[in-house]
Amino acid sequence: MVKFYNQRGTAEQWIKEGKYVLKWTRLSYHAFVDNQVRLQLFALAYNIGNFLRRLALPERIKKWSLRTLKEKLIKIGAKVVRHSRYVIFQMAEVALPKTLFCEILERIDRLKPVPIGPG
Repeated sequence: MVKFYNQRGTAEQWIKEGKYVLKWTRLSYHAFVDNQVRLQLFALAYNIGNFLRRLALPERIKKWSLRTLKEKLIKIGAKVVRHSRYVIFQMAEVALPKTLFCEILERIDRLKPVPIGPG
């Protein structure tokens, strides 16, 4: 019984996280279909955030909330510098150290699917 209750509490935390971080309760369109599509997009964004958190984040920051992920990884201001052969994103290291950001990018790169050979 305690295990079931703990799982229920965890599920309620996930719902609360979606409500406050993604604001998925904001369904302000008049047509039902429009609200349905908007809610599905919010659910997709939530699932992508959880996918990133579970599979691509280093162990020391895996427990970050979606709000923290949004503030430190997604809503980052950057300056784009273009040169003839390359593009550089210059970001302040206030929110996230360069080494941690590079580690996350490497982990995302390793998530590429492995090609299946014949047979």
